[in-house]
Amino acid sequence: MKFLAFDTATEWCSAALWVDGVCTQREIHAGQKHSDLLVPMLMELLAESGLALKQLDAIVYGMGPGSFTGLRIACGVAQGLALGADLPVLGISTLETLAEEAGAEQVLACLDARMNEVYAGLYQRENAVWRCLAGPLVCPPSAAPIPEGDNFVGVGSGFAAYPEIAAARRLSRVDASLIPHARAMARLAAPRLLRGEGLPAENAEPLYIRDKVALKICERGL
Repeated sequence: MKFLAFDTATEWCSAALWVDGVCTQREIHAGQKHSDLLVPMLMELLAESGLALKQLDAIVYGMGPGSFTGLRIACGVAQGLALGADLPVLGISTLETLAEEAGAEQVLACLDARMNEVYAGLYQRENAVWRCLAGPLVCPPSAAPIPEGDNFVGVGSGFAAYPEIAAARRLSRVDASLIPHARAMARLAAPRLLRGEGLPAENAEPLYIRDKVALKICERGL
């Protein structure tokens, strides 16, 4: 199984090449330059491996939730590469990817959604598969899911932006620096692709859970 995986849902741009269980990766703090950086990163990974795009089995992308622009970039690049090489695509949740990156069995994944909101999901690993207990949702920090039990880990930029989320919940630890990294996305994608869950490129879609993407001037308090 050989495939590229990438995520542009946050300020970070990450990419990974999975070749029969071996994962090569890249990441960079992209700010607003995902569209300039992503494809060169992917081509660099392929060049280093000696593989051509058409030798892959699929293209995997972070479908969201996350930055509206970032999700469109990931989806567009996935479609473009997959259509050109006649490959299936597979979208993976950014919040589930955060849970996978956490290195724990029970996770509250939380990304800063701006506009005084967060993207949040509560996850528990069962039989090597993540089960979503709550979410994904966009909500005020105070409405983020409350874990039942003491062994949940909090991860993601939402905890950096809104420390009160952790303060109001019993979490065993918090790591606000974690991102939905493509290497974790690749680990999630591999068994799904082996089960034949890839889709035609034209069916690639981002996961938007918020319709409103900007505050009005009056709502910003200006």
